Amino acid sequence: MYQKILLPTDGSEPAEREGEYALSSADLVGADIIVLYVIDTYYLNALPQQDLRDQLSKELREEGKRAVEKFKNNLEESQCEGKCKNVNISIVIKEGKPADVILKTIDEEGVDQVIMGKSGKHGFEKFLLGSTAERVVRSAKVPVKLVP
Repeated sequence: MYQKILLPTDGSEPAEREGEYALSSADLVGADIIVLYVIDTYYLNALPQQDLRDQLSKELREEGKRAVEKFKNNLEESQCEGKCKNVNISIVIKEGKPADVILKTIDEEGVDQVIMGKSGKHGFEKFLLGSTAERVVRSAKVPVKLVP
């Protein structure tokens, strides 16, 4: 039985579907959901100026905070419709390379299952299994369910 479900999100359409799936799964077993938003600092590190990296990091953090709060509110209000009183939803925002952060969070939070979209925001990845999802599936020591 699952106690904690990790739900990485990037604000994409597959992420919304994964949220619906995670909520129904969590409600069935009374599990907690951890909504994780990762600010991909891999790309920021390529920028030459530290002040520019800092400013973009701050803006991305604020964008992530808004996206995760909206995501959580949508889950609680529209999907739950008062039926999921046994589900605790918490949000976490971290920085780093998404797959690495997801894998580390699994260990740190004692996650039993991961539910994530098979691809994210990047257009060309819609035709393939997303690189982040692939790395998580291959490396996670817990079950990973991919939602199309």
